[in-house]
Amino acid sequence: MMNSSSGELSPGQVAIRCAGVSVRRGGHQVLSGIDIAIPRGAITGLLGPSGCGKTTLMRAIVGTQRNVSGSVEVLGQPAGAAGLRGSVGYVTQAASVYTDLTVSQNVRYFATILGSEDAVAETISVVGLDDQADRKAGALSGGQRSRVSLACALVSRPQVLILDEPTVGLDPVLRADLWRRFRRLADDGVTLLVSSHVMDEAEQCDNLILMREGALVAELAPAELRTRTGQTNLERAFLALIEESER
Repeated sequence: MMNSSSGELSPGQVAIRCAGVSVRRGGHQVLSGIDIAIPRGAITGLLGPSGCGKTTLMRAIVGTQRNVSGSVEVLGQPAGAAGLRGSVGYVTQAASVYTDLTVSQNVRYFATILGSEDAVAETISVVGLDDQADRKAGALSGGQRSRVSLACALVSRPQVLILDEPTVGLDPVLRADLWRRFRRLADDGVTLLVSSHVMDEAEQCDNLILMREGALVAELAPAELRTRTGQTNLERAFLALIEESER
């Protein structure tokens, strides 16, 4: 395992901290001793091949994963603590929407639960669905339904947003638009953890967590990854890190 040499974050700079996080499922080691510190108000990319444990780690951070050993803290509280309600938004790979409700009704439902009804129209605008607000979610494209899921997670104005492969299956134009929206959220102080198995999305991130086979390969910035490996292409740089870690 290789960690960043860029220095330790102070407690006040850390939004998410995992220490020795491991998960076994069905006799299989899904995560193996993950130690990471995710900074506040930045986009951190969680990257690695499909099946490397990214979703399991995200579920551990949200507090929905079973059989977690080690420590996970979010905004200074244990993952899943009642005090984090409304402060952490989570968007799963599959769009989590009610297809028989309109876009506005879907977002309003979550806003009512979280006590943020005043944010419904603003949130729909943030994800670029103003002109679809009165359409039923079942009539939308897959990419639009993904945006509805994002709006449902954003309506509580979370401090931390966990996004599990939010751009999978989207065309390049929609992907680029979503990443611009993620950047605006980070600029407003939201902490984003975004998983992907597409290395070109690493370019959009401030920091990277690289995983393979349930283990941490490295935690560093894109520029540091290039410097450390001597590679300008991030996918080749990731492969070079894997080769180095296996020596």
